[in-house]
Amino acid sequence: MGNSINDKSTQMHYIQNRIDMLLKVLDNIDPETAGVEEIDRIIAMLDELELKCKQFRHDWNE
Repeated sequence: MGNSINDKSTQMHYIQNRIDMLLKVLDNIDPETAGVEEIDRIIAMLDELELKCKQFRHDWNE
């Protein structure tokens, strides 16, 4: 695993990068040939992003 992300600036940068990655995945999906696997990958990426946001929110409340 990577290093812990503890400061707010780094956490925001991490979230922005993950959103950019998600947008790139969405841009590269061909709607004519996309299948369940692509939808599952998008859902997994959103779940991971949600988990990180919740972790960071907990850190910000401390």
